[in-house]
Amino acid sequence: MDKVAFITGGGSGIGFRIAEIFMRHGCYTVIASRSLPRVSMAARKLAAATGQRCLPLSLDVRSPLAITAAVEQALKEFGKIDILINCAAGNFLCPAGTLSSNAFKTVMDIDTLGTFNVSRILYEKFFRDHGGVIVNITATLGTRGQVLQVHAGSAKAAVDAMTRHLAVEWGPQNIRVNSLAPGLISGTEGFQRLGGLQAGLNAKVLASPLKRLGNKTEIAHSALFLASPLASYMTGAVLVVDGDPVEELVTQPGWWLRPGRARLASSSGEKRLQEEEGLTSG
Repeated sequence: MDKVAFITGGGSGIGFRIAEIFMRHGCYTVIASRSLPRVSMAARKLAAATGQRCLPLSLDVRSPLAITAAVEQALKEFGKIDILINCAAGNFLCPAGTLSSNAFKTVMDIDTLGTFNVSRILYEKFFRDHGGVIVNITATLGTRGQVLQVHAGSAKAAVDAMTRHLAVEWGPQNIRVNSLAPGLISGTEGFQRLGGLQAGLNAKVLASPLKRLGNKTEIAHSALFLASPLASYMTGAVLVVDGDPVEELVTQPGWWLRPGRARLASSSGEKRLQEEEGLTSG
């Protein structure tokens, strides 16, 4: 592939698997997260498994100064960046009626503003003059209502809108911008937090024509497609990879009130998000 991919949230979950799949296809990667020890360990694992170079960087997507420093370091190391994967995200469960403005803003700042920050700075530093590909990892939350997720759904919907606008504005500079919206994906931090009761998970599996959940490798392959020449005439699109569920149990109003429900996080979730430095990657 002979490309360089800059991946925010690349230290774990979907972002980590995207980095691995890209590297197995000959791509060098830069994986960025606020936790340098965590992302450094991830980079060592990726390099050992694939034989490709992986540069770990400390980065807060809410800080333009930190993003600028990281992008400049990546360009110094590799001389170019061909692909940007915006995978950094923050989320927790919380009823809308008890969601604080600060908690809502925190998720918007990470998911929406963070995506714009990294995209804009990479545009200024390299893409404007050389072209490139941006893949924004969003979610079906942006198009399908779900209890306890008004903050995340709003943030993801905004990113999908951003995708369309940037695709139009930056297309003349040979920059393609697309969104990739996964459904419920097993083996991710988001799945562990947001999956719900076992009975609910069983219902979701049955709701899919494929009768199973998705996995991280399938999302990584979808990202690889969007970043590759196979999608060279595709921009401003939202690629949904969710097994086409016919209904979502979690849209039922009583789901989160049932005994044994997933732990709510009106205050604890916000605190945990802050403790984890605001970033998850799926």
